[in-house]
Amino acid sequence: MKTSLILTLVGPDSPGLVSTVAARARAAGGNWLESRMAQLAGQFAGVVLLEVDADKADTLEAALRELEGDGLQVQLQRGSERPAAAQHPVVLDLVGHDRPGIVQDITAVLSRHGVSVETLETACEPGSMNGEPMFRAKARLGVPEGLDLHTVQDDLEALANELMVDLELHDPLQEPPEAVA
Repeated sequence: MKTSLILTLVGPDSPGLVSTVAARARAAGGNWLESRMAQLAGQFAGVVLLEVDADKADTLEAALRELEGDGLQVQLQRGSERPAAAQHPVVLDLVGHDRPGIVQDITAVLSRHGVSVETLETACEPGSMNGEPMFRAKARLGVPEGLDLHTVQDDLEALANELMVDLELHDPLQEPPEAVA
């Protein structure tokens, strides 16, 4: 039987850090399934999904906890075995002038409709025309089966107008995307 292990790391970045994590996982019989890693504000931050035989999970956890001696904050969580509710994938793309609260405002609408955020990538970068900070977000959403996506889209359209952002909500299984402004 296999066990999922979710590893979160935060700490000083250094060459070879990812290789060290991967080597410890491999040595303990772990299989690296998914990860998201970035250097943020001079620090390394990463989330990794590992899979390991259940009888080797404690060995893998101990090997990964040894990384704390290198100045890393290490969090480990075993995955749950409960089946996920049926969800329909939808992609959300957003761009607009940066301001505090965009993520909270958008996710509040999604939460109200029972839509889960499966992945979220954001960045703040200079605009091409005037150099003003532009906020960009791309999210993969899980929409509960049976939920009318047009209702969610209507609420997002109202918010997009208020926030003055451009927003696209589209089904990756169907094209073309619908622009919301």
